[in-house]
Amino acid sequence: MTILMTGATGLVGSRLLKRLIAAGLDCRAIVRPGKALPQGMTAVEADLLDPATLDDAVEGVSAVVHLAAVFRTADTDAIWKANVDGTRNLIAAVKRRAPTARFIMASTSLVYNADSPHPGLESDAITPQQAYPASKVVAEQALRDSGLNWSILRFPFVYGDQDGHIEALPKIMEMFQWHPATRLSIVHHRDIHTAVDLALAGEFDGRIVNIVDDSSMSIYEMIKLIDGPVSPSSAPLPNPWFGQADGKLARELGFRPVVATLHQAVREGSL
Repeated sequence: MTILMTGATGLVGSRLLKRLIAAGLDCRAIVRPGKALPQGMTAVEADLLDPATLDDAVEGVSAVVHLAAVFRTADTDAIWKANVDGTRNLIAAVKRRAPTARFIMASTSLVYNADSPHPGLESDAITPQQAYPASKVVAEQALRDSGLNWSILRFPFVYGDQDGHIEALPKIMEMFQWHPATRLSIVHHRDIHTAVDLALAGEFDGRIVNIVDDSSMSIYEMIKLIDGPVSPSSAPLPNPWFGQADGKLARELGFRPVVATLHQAVREGSL
């Protein structure tokens, strides 16, 4: 099996790539000039926004793991261009050069509506208002309509492997004006690998699947676990299910998180 990964230098991709290489898989990654990648993989210089560069990158691959996305910017045009146009270009290249490959795309649980009456379900009607999740919904549909063998993994708040994500929560909470009692579905980087392994084996073919650990956790509790700064509040929580996704389907399809809860990660020293 030859796997092509996009977003291999990002917070999620860099950690997943190392695990795939350690598992002995033949990995190829799209990179821009000057980016360093782990030994044991093949770097291919290409650009998702330049279709002419993509055919060689996808030639002969067995699977594509599409993680590349833009979201940490106020430039909404850049978000839409990268997440939608880039995905469409990659889909087109795979259809031309590797039409039997599995196409596994990372999406986000932020697609679920803030006023949902329950934790987000894969079958929910969704109309996200922010550019990042809205662009991912359009990209998801492009893949679903592609005729390729696809799966879509909706990831929640990802943490672990010293990525600094939990440490950044106070700033994130302030930026988005989140209530400290907001509970977030979460998943450790080790279980991004768990989920992608299942997807590569075909367990998620033709499905959208929420990938979450066994317990959501409040922002307040997460920050206090690392002794970070957070102010308590007894104000009403405006949207009690915002930030949470239902993980039942993933369990039915065989997903079992290796790091079941954040408390386990703390005990094991794998934050």
